[in-house]
Amino acid sequence: MPPKSQGRHEPLPGAARPGLRRLAGAGPIRPRRLITARWIALAGQAAAAAGAWGLGARFPLMAVLLVLAAAIAMNLLLTARSRPVDARHALAQLVFDTLQTGALLTLTGGIGNPFALFVLAPLTIGATVLPLRHILALAVATTAMLIAMTALAVPLTFLPDMAPRPEIALHVGRVLELFIGGAFFALCVYGVSADLRATSDALAATQMGLAREQRLQHLGGVVAAAAHEMGTPLATIKLIAGELADEFADRPEIAADLAELRRSVDRCRDILRGMGRAGKDDLLLHSAPLADVLGEAAGPHSQRGVRIAMDLGAAGALAVQRDAGLIHAIRNLIQNAVDFAAAQVEINASRARGRITVEIRDDGPGYPPHLLGRLGEPYLSTRKAGSAAGPYEGMGLGLFIARTLLERSGGTVAFFNRDGAVARVSWPEDAILADDRAALGPNPTITD
Repeated sequence: MPPKSQGRHEPLPGAARPGLRRLAGAGPIRPRRLITARWIALAGQAAAAAGAWGLGARFPLMAVLLVLAAAIAMNLLLTARSRPVDARHALAQLVFDTLQTGALLTLTGGIGNPFALFVLAPLTIGATVLPLRHILALAVATTAMLIAMTALAVPLTFLPDMAPRPEIALHVGRVLELFIGGAFFALCVYGVSADLRATSDALAATQMGLAREQRLQHLGGVVAAAAHEMGTPLATIKLIAGELADEFADRPEIAADLAELRRSVDRCRDILRGMGRAGKDDLLLHSAPLADVLGEAAGPHSQRGVRIAMDLGAAGALAVQRDAGLIHAIRNLIQNAVDFAAAQVEINASRARGRITVEIRDDGPGYPPHLLGRLGEPYLSTRKAGSAAGPYEGMGLGLFIARTLLERSGGTVAFFNRDGAVARVSWPEDAILADDRAALGPNPTITD
């Protein structure tokens, strides 16, 4: 019969919380592709309007310029505040793009505009990044815009001496629409496919790392449970061996065998104490004080020549969820900080307004400002390491893994600069605090 341990424990093979196992699920959307696609669309819209006006087409110029200016202002704002957005905010942006493109087309001929196909561009992009219900909502908005373009279209007019003739210009425009539209949609699909491939590779690396952590956790749990249960029978064996040694004190050959038996029990006792301590302190606990979890995450980097200082205050005593994914994620953030620190990494924790917050700060050069909005994307090259370490050859996989795991655990992750680079993780209390469950108790004492 397999040994049983006292107390309640998480199932070891699935030690990571369910949210951490669903790594490929929907999550925050990186805004870079939306912003880039919008700049390309705006450049094309401005070029088409200028070209048509130069050839002799006439439309409400001031209204067209206002529509373009509104879109430019919005994209500048989003570029300055570039950070991951959820599906709801991405949907709002794409609905705006649909309305902006539709308004521009309505002012320049409506459905009859050679470039009317581009009102479908936001829907195409949305279909690659949004959940189904948001795609359907965007499709409804697009349909409504098509109806409005038909009903409210402002007809194009042309100068009498326009060259080429209007019908030829419209025909050329439709040919250009097919070429440009095909290229735009192909590049859009290619870009999304490249992102998906990079994300898939990064998730595979994440899952391999977690699988290794969980295998170690399972093995450690079995070892610790066995050590815990074998302590009592060994104590009994030693007690009986001692009594028999007293009884057969006048039989040297039996006394020698019993003495050897007691020495073997002592050796087993020492081995089991070490195994039990390792199991309890490292692998079998499903909850632990926040200070211990952070210390465990920082442990592998404590001898790398950079001082790791912790200032946790009262938050350090909070019992939090302890699983392979959470520790792996925090360890990656600490590793990134140690890689670029000049001399010290600081880890701070606090509890306020129903949230638990951990900050990891290094005294290095900080994150490049132009990459702050993209940190956490797979295979993003970030900073150069300190002078002793040479160029940093990583591609941001560690930050991607950390961000993915921490967001699946219910946390939010922010990167910013403040006298060095800072990574801040914040959880709602109910997402990180642990239930009050017992861990393994001490092994029975084997007395001499």
